[in-house]
Formats: sequence, structure tokens, C-alpha cells
Amino acid sequence: MENLPALLQEGLRHGLLGSSLENIESLLAAHPESYERSSIAELASSGNWEELNNRFFRTLAFGTGGLRGKTIGTVVTTAERGIPQAMERPQFPCTGTNAMNDRNVSRATQGLVAYVKDWARREKLPHRPRICISYDTRYFSREFADLAAKVITELGCDALVFAEPRPTPELSFAVRQTDATAGINLTASHNPSAYNGYKVYFNDGGQVIEPHASGIIARVNAVPSPHYEPVPRGEQGRRVTLGTEMDESYLDRLERVVLDPALVAREKGLKIVYSPLHGVGASIIMPLLRRLGFDATAVPEQVVPDSRFPTVKSPNPEYAEALTMALELADEIGADVVMATDPDDDRMGVAVRNRAGRMELLTGNQIGSMLAYYRASRMFELGILDETNKSRGVIIKTFVTTDLQKAVAEHFGLRCVETLTGFKYNAAKLRQYEEAIPEALRADYRRLPEEETRRLRLAHSMLLVMGGEESYGYTLSDFARDKDANAAVAAFAEVVAYARSRGMTAMEYLDEIFATLGVYLERGESLVFEGAEGAGQIAKLAASYVGKPPDEMDGAAVVKMENFAVDTIHDTEGERIPAEGMIIFTLADGRRCAVRPSGTEPKIKYYIFGLEKPPGRKMTAEEVAAARGRVQASVDRLWDWLHADALRRGAA
Repeated sequence: MENLPALLQEGLRHGLLGSSLENIESLLAAHPESYERSSIAELASSGNWEELNNRFFRTLAFGTGGLRGKTIGTVVTTAERGIPQAMERPQFPCTGTNAMNDRNVSRATQGLVAYVKDWARREKLPHRPRICISYDTRYFSREFADLAAKVITELGCDALVFAEPRPTPELSFAVRQTDATAGINLTASHNPSAYNGYKVYFNDGGQVIEPHASGIIARVNAVPSPHYEPVPRGEQGRRVTLGTEMDESYLDRLERVVLDPALVAREKGLKIVYSPLHGVGASIIMPLLRRLGFDATAVPEQVVPDSRFPTVKSPNPEYAEALTMALELADEIGADVVMATDPDDDRMGVAVRNRAGRMELLTGNQIGSMLAYYRASRMFELGILDETNKSRGVIIKTFVTTDLQKAVAEHFGLRCVETLTGFKYNAAKLRQYEEAIPEALRADYRRLPEEETRRLRLAHSMLLVMGGEESYGYTLSDFARDKDANAAVAAFAEVVAYARSRGMTAMEYLDEIFATLGVYLERGESLVFEGAEGAGQIAKLAASYVGKPPDEMDGAAVVKMENFAVDTIHDTEGERIPAEGMIIFTLADGRRCAVRPSGTEPKIKYYIFGLEKPPGRKMTAEEVAAARGRVQASVDRLWDWLHADALRRGAA
């Protein structure tokens, strides 16, 4: 299109941003593919400046967790649609500097390889650097994985690639098992189907943190082009396939997450309905549940991998709607519990049958608290923990996760460590605990049986009782250093089996925890702002809480404000918390709320906490029910106030 430059200049008068024009011109000057040039021309010719802005207003930033963005535009151009593909996929990914596409995957991988090779030289690594790659069932995940492997091998590292889509936590496990230098996972977790992402892990199996994060970001930002010159053929790496042998090793460790196999064996009548929500979870979870002896049924329509996620509005197990089909099947077959995992199988949602026979959804905070209480109490009953070593037991949670888990730790004499949101911080703690074991004793730590690593941790370091976050992510051991829905499914099935063995429902077990420690209820809400304009609205709203913090909320005075971006805050182990754009307000009546922009989605998030403690004794069932009502009402009122206040701030 010969007049494209003039048309783009004219677009500046009709809404095209200057930054968008600059990035478009940069791409057009860098030998674009024909479909890229044609897509830009089509959008410009139709005057769709909003779509061009969303695609080009910035270059997709390689952040501390990697990349995440749209791989399919809101408007799909004729050139991108190309030859019809399976599952309605366009032939080519979204054109744009602010999109998940081949250009950004190549740049990210080049930067990662450069950093890994430098690190390997400094550390005098005895072998060529190895990078594990996994991918989920999303559009272009496999293609991006193949592209990353090509870049890795042609630039002189080995690429260890899963033969089929596999869970995020299994990548973390594989990095550790293969002694890889880094890992890449192509996934956008539970985001809508148009999105994809690129998550980076380092040699401990955790997502990258400092100093690696800044080092990798700097190397990625220094990459001038998606094009590169391969190293000489004799210096190139190999592509190695990871197959069923990795699944078997992982499944073996997952089985050991169960604390009381004899109890599980006695409760084989427990019926479970499971859904992977069209993702990768069934590849591990169904074999795992059957090995453990549970009566498990998968939702047939949702066990089929499908990038469109056609049976749900959102493939997010946090939302009740995503569990609709599983709940219907549970009622049909009389199941006791429903569990669902998101497409990359790191988050788990749960519904349980109550005494009246109805299924009730649990929040992420409630699931985590039940896991924490059960595992702590049973570790004492089974002799894993006792008065001599309980100080080495630890519960790890985020600052925006319920304080009920802190109360569990205090009740049993355990340590509770709080981290920023993101399981990379959980993983960093696990790395520190592993490194506290004498080097001579941890030479082959990653491949030791669970019971032996548990003994080493209790003797020399810290034993993880449970790690979790309110957004339905949990870890139960340290063989995988990311949230692990596979381990969570096995562990929560054991919790339900335990309640059943005592003649209780899971909800009654939760109420028993409330009766002992207090009623803790939470509410999470988000305000969504899409695109280039939305990013500015989120930044403006977040800044307003710093510039004009509220003196009171819902009639209660604000008695404390913690600004994690500027305040010096330490965890219970004395470690300084990294700066983050989050504020926590504490009110005079004990309620709290946290406000933070999401790091991965176009949202600003609100976390609201309420509680009522027991009156110096264990509460009765009637008292728990009454306290639930009061606390829930107070939490709901606080959200109503926050929502109205946010609208006022946005309009100011």
C-alpha cells in the first residue's frame, strides 16, 4: 500500500497515538512479514485507530515474570486469518509491538539465552546450558515453544521440550530434575482465549527474581531485532524431548503429598468430579487420583483440550460459572466434591457437598486455610512434627491472603512468613530453606524421596506445611517451585476424606476451624480497564490512593497505611520486602483492605478482610453461623464504600 505512510500520518489527527506511530514505523522498517504489513494497512485503511493503538502504543514489556499479551487481536485482519486452521485459530498471531507474537517470543528468547550463557560462564557450569520448555493448549503455544527451541539451539544451548502440553508445575519440577539452567512456559494461565504468555524460570525451578529478573530484562531490551545470526553449527545445542518418564517421576512425588495413605485407602468411596477446563490438567490429575484410589470422573466435554474454552465464559476456577458443568455432573452421579483447574493447571477451584446435600463453592482463602489446618494438625498426630521441631514448620502466604492462615500457624506454634503476591516469592523462600541444608547432605537433594527431604528440612532448615495465595494457588512441598494444582487436588481430596472419616462434611470441618480460631471472611474485587486508555486509568487510580489517602472507610477510621512502594517492610524472618505498588489500609474496627494494580491483567485489585475472634473459648455452631453473617455484612459494606470511592477518584 503505497500511501500507507501518509495515511498513518493522517491518523494522528483522528486518534492514533504518537507512540503507536513510532512503533508502527519501526516495525515497517524492520523487514516485516507480508501479513504484518497487510494487517497494518487494513486497519489503517478502515480507520481503526483504536485497534492500532492497542497493538502498538507500547512494546510488550518483558517484566519480572516474562511476557503476557494478546496473541489474537480484538479485530482479526484478513491477512492474519489467512488459511483456515483448527479450532477457528487465525493462521498468524496478532501483528503489533504490544502483542504475543513471533517477534516478541524471538526477542525474549534471544535475551534469555544471552543471560543464561553469561551466567553459565561465570558459574563455570560443567555442561552446556539447558533450558526446559513447556506449553499449554492455548492458541500458538506449541508454535511459540517450537520457535523458542529453535532460537535456543541455534544460539548454543540445549532445549528440553515436552512432547505434549503439560502443567506449569511440571515444568518447575522438570527444571529441577534435569538440572536445567532455566525454563520457559508458554501460557496465559486463566486469561481469556485471545491471550498467551511467556513465563521464565531459573535453575531452582522458581520464576525469576532479582538479580536474575533485572539481568534478563536488560538483555531482552538490548535485543534489536527478532532476527539473529546462529552460532556455527558445531557450537549449536540439541533439542531433547521430555516424555512419559518425566510424568512418572512427577506422579511419584505427587503421591507422597498425601500425609495419611491409610486414611485415603479407607475412604475409597469418596466421589470426585474433576474438570481441566479444556486445559492440560487431566494429563496428570486423572492418573494421580486413580493411583490414590479415589472414584474420580472427568467432565467429558471439558476434558478435551480446546483453545477456545467453548463451554465457559472464562477458564478460571475462581468463578462459579466455570464449574457449572462439573456441578451438574456431580449432582447427577452423587459426587462429594468438585475440583477444577485452570488451563495451565496451577490454580484449583473447589465445591463441596454440604449437610443439606447442596454443593457449596469454597474461596481460595478457605481452601488454603483448610489445607493449612489439616496438614498442621495431622503432622503432629502422625509424628512428623512435635514439640522439639515445630519451630521448623512454616506456612507461607501472601500479604493479601487471609490472616486465618497466620492464626493456624500461631495455634500450632509454627512460623508464618508473608510474601508479596506471586509464587516466585514463595519459591525464593523454598530456595533459601534448601540452601540452609549442609551442602554435603543436599548433593542429590532434588532426586531424594519425599520422606528423606522432609527429614533433612526438619533437621537443618524449614519444613513447608503449606504455601498459598488467595487466588486459588497452593504448594504442599518443595519438589515443584510454583503453585501446583496437581498436589492441591491430592491434598484437598485427603482433607475431604478425613472429614468424611469423622462423619463430617467439608463445610462442617471449615466451621470447626472457625469455631476454634475465629471467623475470617474475605472478598476480592477488581475494576477492569482495557487497552492503552485503560492502562492510564489504572495508573491514575492507583496514584490517587497515595496522593489523597482516605482518613476513614465505611465509617471506620484508617489507623494504619502501609505503602509497599516506599515503606521499609520486613517479613518475620527479617528479610526486606521488595518494593511493589500496593497499599494496605487497616481500620479501627479490625477490617483491612489492600489495593494493587495487577501485574498480568488490565485490572486494579481490591482485597477486603474481616474477622470475629472466639469469646475466649471454642464457639458453638450457632455462634459461628451468627458471626459469619456479621462479618460477611461488614466486608460487603466495605466493598460498597471502596467501589463508590473508586468511581469518585476516577472521575476527579
